[in-house]
Amino acid sequence: MKNTKIIAIANQKGGVGKTTTAFSVGVALAKENKKVLLVDSDPQGSLTISMGWRELDKIPLTITNLMEQSMNDENITTSESILHHQENIDLIPSNLRLSVLEMSLFSAMSREYTMKNCLLKVRDNYDYILIDCQPSLGILTVNALASADSVIIPMQSQYLSAMGMAELLKTVSKVRNHINPELKVDGVLITLVDKRTNLSKEMRTQLQENYGSVVKFYDTQIPFGIKTAEATSSGNSIFEYDKNSKVAKAYSAFAKEVLESGKE
Repeated sequence: MKNTKIIAIANQKGGVGKTTTAFSVGVALAKENKKVLLVDSDPQGSLTISMGWRELDKIPLTITNLMEQSMNDENITTSESILHHQENIDLIPSNLRLSVLEMSLFSAMSREYTMKNCLLKVRDNYDYILIDCQPSLGILTVNALASADSVIIPMQSQYLSAMGMAELLKTVSKVRNHINPELKVDGVLITLVDKRTNLSKEMRTQLQENYGSVVKFYDTQIPFGIKTAEATSSGNSIFEYDKNSKVAKAYSAFAKEVLESGKE
């Protein structure tokens, strides 16, 4: 069996750069000659849209179809759902139908393992599978955590972002205790850093004082950049849009940290 690593990129707080991180790290790992699959597990389909597939309703197969197949004990057609992006990474897309499926998941048998069953079909084809989680700690995020080997937590260095940290760590702990004993937290990635203010620096210090004994904080910090939003609207990653930007260099450095932690 291939030594594939599945990473959930999770934080119940929205606007912390989860989707940008999933896309950017995926491309950065592909540039390091890794085979990468991204999974959009957010009904809003932000990752799918960011990667250039804007007409979500016209995508024939999404993560929703695969999870329905799993719930109905049908043949799971994971390979057929995969979209290929021009920057050498693959995607299992999502759309709003996933929010309807979320309701029916509650009454499904072994509901926490539905997504995992879908990914098992293609797991051995990849070095890394990155799951972009929705901004909540609901059943879809629990499914992502049940599927994953580890979690990366993107977090903005702001007070409100820090407040949700304890809740997320509690959820990870519950999943580890009851569903996925192998799950671990790889670390916290500080995102959208504004170097012009002292607030980011102060919040990072405070976060490390409060949680540094429980989780690792990555050395790399992702700066705030207008070009990142522009890249998203073009359907390309920051590497294709502006490879010399500070954000691109930061995500390259972060991907190397991810590779290093995979060796440990």
